[in-house]
Amino acid sequence: MTTKLSQSLVGLHRFGLGLRPGDLALIGENARDLLRDEVVAKVAPMPTGLELAGLPQIGAAFYAFEDGERARRSAPAPAMGGDTMAPAPPVAPAAPAAPPLPQRVYREETLARVQAGLKPVGGFAERLAQFWSNHFCVSAAKSGFLRATAGAFEREAIRPHVFGRFEDMLLAVESHPAMLAYLDNALSVGPNSPAGKRRGRGLNENLAREILELHTMGVSGGYTQADVTSLARIITGWTVAGREGTLGLPGVFAFNFNVHEPGAHDLLGKTYASPGAERGRAALLDIARHPATGRFIALKLARHFVADSPPPALVDTLAGVFERTRGDLAAVAAALIGADAAWLAPAEKLRSPQEFMLAAARALGRPPEYGQIAAPLAAMGQPMWQPAGPNGFPDAVAAWGTAEGVHARIDVSAQWGRRAAGAGVDPRALAEVVLGPILSTETREAVARAESRAQGLAILLMSPEFQRR
Repeated sequence: MTTKLSQSLVGLHRFGLGLRPGDLALIGENARDLLRDEVVAKVAPMPTGLELAGLPQIGAAFYAFEDGERARRSAPAPAMGGDTMAPAPPVAPAAPAAPPLPQRVYREETLARVQAGLKPVGGFAERLAQFWSNHFCVSAAKSGFLRATAGAFEREAIRPHVFGRFEDMLLAVESHPAMLAYLDNALSVGPNSPAGKRRGRGLNENLAREILELHTMGVSGGYTQADVTSLARIITGWTVAGREGTLGLPGVFAFNFNVHEPGAHDLLGKTYASPGAERGRAALLDIARHPATGRFIALKLARHFVADSPPPALVDTLAGVFERTRGDLAAVAAALIGADAAWLAPAEKLRSPQEFMLAAARALGRPPEYGQIAAPLAAMGQPMWQPAGPNGFPDAVAAWGTAEGVHARIDVSAQWGRRAAGAGVDPRALAEVVLGPILSTETREAVARAESRAQGLAILLMSPEFQRR
């Protein structure tokens, strides 16, 4: 195997989703061209086949579900009969109860997202969509509304902008009802607004703080607490339309003048005096174009795809492209895969549990069912759209390479190995077609000496060549 072919495969692991049988022969040494074609196409995979595909549908269904639950809980208990006890008729076994609507939508979104990740040959666009979804994360664990809308948030606010402008993604993210609910901006009330004067309620700074600290400039970006408070005032009124529909279709973004803080506000050295929602949009556009934002985004991209401590020159290159193109994410993505430093760095990053799950499903050629997704991801510590905090799932090797994390991966690999072995998958043949030129002698021999096909497949999935990218 040539060095160029080995580098091609390392690049596909680093920037893609993992090889399927047949992909290596198809791609050969042309991995960089394949990934570049995805950037040129400017299309991220879009999960399909959903019963409730748009937020207006999901919002209406969610409020109807809540109303039904409330009515069910408040319904009087059935009246008891007289003293005579008639023999009870035989009762047929009850059918399994359907999941509540938020869980049903979450399950459908999870399956659709995984299935979208099984289709691409390379998968750079899908990896970028998952990167941005974690950068601008929400948690389905916070509430029923978030459980029903986390997938829609990724589909509506992230995927259409993966190869667009950062400022457009930022506006879409921060105004999406899932984000407004997750970081409590829907509860924020301007102290001097009509509602604030009546109710005595005040600001909630959660969203404003995370916009500056996690979404754009970074904790060292040069903003102050006064800037956080000012941004919180500027985006008061950005909320979610309620079930009554007075502000718009239930569940969608709405602007509520009644809770918006009046007056001009200073932010990062500039005064914002435009009325209403336009003030928030103007502020976000300026934050998106701030030099600290480009630097922060460049560092996160290089850290995610290349190394926990990425080459400084690579970060400089990406930051320069971001600033020069005013946040053109397609140009930044092209610069990332065009940099030799991004291909030559050692394969030290550890696939996250979600990346591992997708790579294994692609290699084994077995589209998983929901239970084969949810249970393993929970065991490995990365359930879909459920980070522990607004900083998202961790991205460092140390976070996933703990003793507990590795043990969970071993258990999951054993389960997947048994299932694939039952379908006749040969671990020795599979190792050659999905790892080929980077397959070490040690891994090849360990797979060959396995006591069973199931064990051989588990060894393959846990090999350094499969786990690292």
